[in-house]
Amino acid sequence: KPPMQAISAWVRRRSPRVKVFLAVVTCMAALILIRASVRNHDNLFVLAEAVHAIGISLLIYKLTREKTCVGLSLKSQELTAIFLAVRLYCSFVMEYDIHTILDMATLATTFWVIFMIRFKLKSSYREDKDNFFLYYVLLPCAVLAFLIHPSTSHPVINRIAWAFCVYLESVSVLPQLSVMQNVKIVEPYTAHYVFALGVARFLSCAHWILQVVDSRGHLLVALGRGLWPLMVFISEVVQTSILADFCYYYVKSVFGGQLILRLPSGVV
Repeated sequence: KPPMQAISAWVRRRSPRVKVFLAVVTCMAALILIRASVRNHDNLFVLAEAVHAIGISLLIYKLTREKTCVGLSLKSQELTAIFLAVRLYCSFVMEYDIHTILDMATLATTFWVIFMIRFKLKSSYREDKDNFFLYYVLLPCAVLAFLIHPSTSHPVINRIAWAFCVYLESVSVLPQLSVMQNVKIVEPYTAHYVFALGVARFLSCAHWILQVVDSRGHLLVALGRGLWPLMVFISEVVQTSILADFCYYYVKSVFGGQLILRLPSGVV
């Protein structure tokens, strides 16, 4: 067998505990490699947003060339637009930097994708497969943001809004994963898009962890008191772990020479 297929077969035969251990070791090795190879760890966050933009570009290519939105979740795009809009508001009233410009570009393209799915390509939209209820994530995120948010000097409404977009971003991909689980077969461009999201989430999580390590924990103090620093860390880990399983099957499919990804039951 080719090396990748042999490794994949060996991993599949391991127990769940061994798989978790291997995943942790792989992530730690990746973090060590990134820390050694990237001098300015702030660039990781910019790179994460750039990878997210590449994923959106793949969606635009799919929608304009294939004239179909089969396999895409409108609800996931709407959640993305919500947390980006809230984060833009917070950026304008709390801090304004290069991330604000990147968020503006990503939000504009997300609005375009929503417009195409909702109006131009509505006939190919599988609403019956996109059956994830948005209040399952919107309501818990809002309640959690009200209870746990930064303790900075900014107005409380801005701090709650910032916490809300952090929590919502971590689970915004759930409707898309639900659609792919319902369909079972994921066409290439949708798979590329979701994999790009997974890479972006990992880079963002790596940026946060390395920033904490480099500052020797002082970053946690700068984030505020109470549970907020812990919740930021949990949100970053949740974002990465939600997409980790899909990314595994994506890499396995690509190295196996398959253009169409077939998901087994229980991935989402």
